Amino acid sequence: MADMGAFREAVIAWAAGGPGGPARELAARLPVRTAVLLEGLSDVAAVHALAARRGRDLAAEGVCVLPMGGAMSVGRFARILGPSGLGLRLTGLCDERERGYYARALEQAGAAGQGFFVCAADLEDELIRALGVARVTELVRTEGDLRALQTFLRQPAQRGRPAPQQLRRFLGTKKGRKIHYGRVLVEALDPDRIPAPLDGLLAGL
Repeated sequence: MADMGAFREAVIAWAAGGPGGPARELAARLPVRTAVLLEGLSDVAAVHALAARRGRDLAAEGVCVLPMGGAMSVGRFARILGPSGLGLRLTGLCDERERGYYARALEQAGAAGQGFFVCAADLEDELIRALGVARVTELVRTEGDLRALQTFLRQPAQRGRPAPQQLRRFLGTKKGRKIHYGRVLVEALDPDRIPAPLDGLLAGL
């Protein structure tokens, strides 16, 4: 839905200090009811991939999936989208280490108790553990990135690190790689191996 994309961009601009008028106007004429707050574009790719697997069109359902550009932005997005702003229901994912920060930010925005789902380290960690190191490595091979992975693993800083941590770090070493694998890893999951935070988020929408 093109208008939902326009709404998303208007909200991002508003959160960055721009005018709120465009987002308010779009919210008034769109069937938007829920904002999914995610740290970055790789999380967005994963959420959309799982929604597609389940035959869901989130935009058509009135759900706007928003990359915030980092966890520290949750307060701004919650203020403009939650009860004190556009009055949307808020949900999303956060990492365990940032759970307290999210809770305080949502409470300050009058959105305490709304459904956020917690990843142990981050969503990439959840996906790698769900698939296993061997399967993720095979996917890296299939996507044409095995040589890059092998070069990365020869770096001194990677020696002695557990393999899941190495893979997680590798996904963040090139611009766009995390976004690409956000989709690839979700599409490769068995239906009964969807990480609980991602599964819970989609089930609650």
